[in-house]
Amino acid sequence: MSFETLGLSAELLRAIREQGYTEPTPVQAKAIPVILAGKDVLAGAQTGTGKTAGFTLPMLQRLSKNMQHSGKRPVRALVLTPTRELAAQVGESVVNYGRHLPLRSAVIFGGVKINPQITKLRNGVDILVATPGRLLDHVGQRTVDLSKVEVLVLDEADRMLDMGFINDIKKLLALMPKNGARQNLLFSATFSSEIKQLAGQLLNNPEHLEMPRGNTSADRIEQVVYPVDKARKRELLSHMIGKGNWRQVLVFTRTKHLANRLTDQLQKDGLSAAAIHGNKSQGARTRALADFKSGGVRVLVATDIAARGLDIDQLPHVVNFELPNVAEDYVHRIGRTGRAGNDGEAVSLVCVDEHQLLQDIERLTKQQIRKVTLEGYEPDPSIRAEPIQNGGGNRGRSQSRNRGGSQRQGKPAARRNAPRANSGSNPGSRTWQPRSGRGNSRAA
Repeated sequence: MSFETLGLSAELLRAIREQGYTEPTPVQAKAIPVILAGKDVLAGAQTGTGKTAGFTLPMLQRLSKNMQHSGKRPVRALVLTPTRELAAQVGESVVNYGRHLPLRSAVIFGGVKINPQITKLRNGVDILVATPGRLLDHVGQRTVDLSKVEVLVLDEADRMLDMGFINDIKKLLALMPKNGARQNLLFSATFSSEIKQLAGQLLNNPEHLEMPRGNTSADRIEQVVYPVDKARKRELLSHMIGKGNWRQVLVFTRTKHLANRLTDQLQKDGLSAAAIHGNKSQGARTRALADFKSGGVRVLVATDIAARGLDIDQLPHVVNFELPNVAEDYVHRIGRTGRAGNDGEAVSLVCVDEHQLLQDIERLTKQQIRKVTLEGYEPDPSIRAEPIQNGGGNRGRSQSRNRGGSQRQGKPAARRNAPRANSGSNPGSRTWQPRSGRGNSRAA
């Protein structure tokens, strides 16, 4: 199948070719015709499957067919995202795919000055991409009017509910035309009872689009677990980056404090590194990401705020320095690699405290991840598991919210971990389990 068969305009097809794409991903092939037909959509799609283009392309086509050429342009399409990074990514897609259309767009989120955003909104925009908190700030200052919205997109809806945005979303919905007067598109990686309830309130006779998923990891990602003592994780990480000559690696930690500390330690090891998390200013986060993409920074250390918001072409390596407390977040983390048909590698450094977390991930993804012990970094069998005191976010529980669109994650209860697995007896680099650990869903 090609994009030409989906009913897209010549201007959009030209922009797609300029981006280097020829064939739609499964979610794009299913979503684009349905959205073009004007139907509401409830889509289950993992990160990295191409869903952003799946709703951006038909949204652009719909808006371009009924342009308002005189007077101030009202906001006709609104895309709500949970994080600043994801808002910026969606905004970039709108610009790239709409470059040959006479549409204006804007991206607004917190952590930056509001006045430039006010100026852009006053000049009129057709498409607005926003985080809920900052959008409500604009509503309070009467710098935005949502009464003409024709298309509403909730991107990563499950993440928005996790971050406590449900009340903000309800306030914003009250400012828009009623359901029958607008098209509603809801994309979510998971379908909790809260998501189903929101869909029931928001969507009108929606088309259900379920990708072959479950919470599976991408089939182009080679996954491997390296057992190691907690105190030696940083040493092993530096060793792997140096020995493998990794030029670009995204490293995940559970906490902001560890992200900062690990960045400092890697710099002392002679590796160029930067941290990105919710306590960083938006300017610092933007610079760190730009430096990482350009190759100026070799290692980017991030908390889960980056798991769904980073879109980095051909990122070869993702490292879980710490496993996430929530198994689904593992899928989103490693989904930063193996994108757009490229191969990727996802490495997890797992200490004795994290064995239960690893079992949760393997149960969720329905696979056994290959485990390899490196000579010289064998775990000390005398070390006992300790509770994990702070693991960042906790899906399904109440969390506080940062009006800038970033997350202030709650502290979940400490978890006891399962006994250590047997590390085997072969000398040198030894494999615990021979299975490949590849998942089943496609990332694009």
